[in-house]
Amino acid sequence: MAIKLSDHFTYGRLVRFALPSIAMMIFTSIYSVVDGLFVSNFAGKEALAAVNLVFPLAMGLGSVGFMLGTGGAALVAKTMGEGDEVRANRLFSFIALAAVTAGIVLALVGVAALEPILAALGAQGSLMEQGLMYGRILVVALPLFIVQNVFLSFFIAAEKPQMGLVVTVAAGVTNIVLDYVFIALLGWGIAGAALATAAGQALAAIASTVFFARSKTTRLRFTRPLVDFRALGATCVNGSSELMTEVAASVVSMLYNYQLMLIAGADGVAAYGVIMYVNFIFTAVFFGFAMGTGPVVSFHYGAKNESELKGLFRKSLILVGGTGAAMLAASQLLAGPLVNVFVGYDPALADMTLHGFRIYAVSFLVVGFNIYGSAFFTALNNGKVSALISFMRTLVFETSTVMLLPIIWGIDGVWSAIIVAETCALILTTFFFIYLRKPYGYA
Repeated sequence: MAIKLSDHFTYGRLVRFALPSIAMMIFTSIYSVVDGLFVSNFAGKEALAAVNLVFPLAMGLGSVGFMLGTGGAALVAKTMGEGDEVRANRLFSFIALAAVTAGIVLALVGVAALEPILAALGAQGSLMEQGLMYGRILVVALPLFIVQNVFLSFFIAAEKPQMGLVVTVAAGVTNIVLDYVFIALLGWGIAGAALATAAGQALAAIASTVFFARSKTTRLRFTRPLVDFRALGATCVNGSSELMTEVAASVVSMLYNYQLMLIAGADGVAAYGVIMYVNFIFTAVFFGFAMGTGPVVSFHYGAKNESELKGLFRKSLILVGGTGAAMLAASQLLAGPLVNVFVGYDPALADMTLHGFRIYAVSFLVVGFNIYGSAFFTALNNGKVSALISFMRTLVFETSTVMLLPIIWGIDGVWSAIIVAETCALILTTFFFIYLRKPYGYA
């Protein structure tokens, strides 16, 4: 039986409803991971470093899709909870149209900004050439990436998370197959990686658009857009935490790359890239859970069902905490094999990467609570608190630690920065959980 937003959620029902979203986020993360795997093993560590310099910029620009998707899904799910299905569909259609427009504008910005940003990060010669080649293809495909990110959230609000999973898996498999064909067989190197990624994004964007245009079984479908700029503004404010998270993550990644270029050169950037690839997969579980449960929280908040909100909040924290502990244990056990898959051909680089990853992985114990906390307040349509958590977590705590700790501990300070930053963010998140529990009635 299909699970509906209005249902009572036990632990099992909550996990089953969120599981497709978790899988969606994992497969979305595979885009960059597979690119890195093929580029590293078939094009070399300098090409891997070029990918790692460019990728944060592409993710930062594409984060507008996460903002419109999460903020829009929260608003639309709340509207459905209030009983106004017609308005919900018209708002959904308008937000999707806004996403396409934003993608085109940002693609133009990205093309202009790419070379100056790479130069500021220290890219020269072949590293600059490869970075430009990879980056220009990704930036041109940016509208597809943004549309894909928007629909990830709306599949959940439409009570069709399984369809979102099917689309995302198909896009991920397309990316993997084309990476093999373009890089391993045809020898197109870094350009092949970018084309494979763009092809996967195109498949996801087109398939999602067709589904919402033609499906007769979903609660959400395209209709005449309601041109409501106040609602669009509320969507942007409410989803600003997700925008902040992705933009800040891009800025932080650039700072990591800058510090590592100074301390360890291109090898340091390559090592950080491998750590990020593994980190993408692990934290995708937390992002997927937060994304999958967000519309449920929004619906019951709109329906003023406080008892269900209390249960959702308590169960989610327990699940997030248990998952974090399991991730830490798994990361320590699997660190060696995972590192060798990417850079086993270079023993010195592999040793640096393994050492850094074992330190970095300690952050899995606390990062889930911060990701869920920010998403939880987005689901409650409190974009200001959600954005503040994201802003402090990344642009304040993590940027400060990644710039200051290497002065004391050298390269180990770079790897440890995330642990200190997430711990500080957890204190802030806990404060808001306690302070706002009575106004929202979730505890």
